Amino acid sequence: MRNKPGVGRAEGDVLRFIAESGTASVTEVGDYLAATKGLTRNTALTMMERLRTKGFLTRKKVEGLYRYAPVTAKETLMSGIVEDFVGGVLGGSISPLVAYLGRQTEVSSDQLEELRRLVKSLDESNEEQPKDGN
Repeated sequence: MRNKPGVGRAEGDVLRFIAESGTASVTEVGDYLAATKGLTRNTALTMMERLRTKGFLTRKKVEGLYRYAPVTAKETLMSGIVEDFVGGVLGGSISPLVAYLGRQTEVSSDQLEELRRLVKSLDESNEEQPKDGN
């Protein structure tokens, strides 16, 4: 995602909704935004078109209605958003993110297992890197 313009919080919500849905129409996203954020259908259309222009969404006419879809898989998309957040907002430091995760009281066993796998993977990749001076 580093080659693409950034995504704001509201755009991120729209992108996540569409990624979780697979595809979505302006009406579906508009209904979601109206229910969760109090925003209008026009706002949904504006954000969706902005995300399409930035290269995050594609659109295809299906039965006379445009359906929008993410250009990459949800996992890749979310990973890129987190990468942009850590690089841009946190200045490349993951410490605030780790501190936030440590304060979360509701972490499912699946999420905890995923975190363990990630830490193990980080440990293994650090062990494979040559040490300074060697």
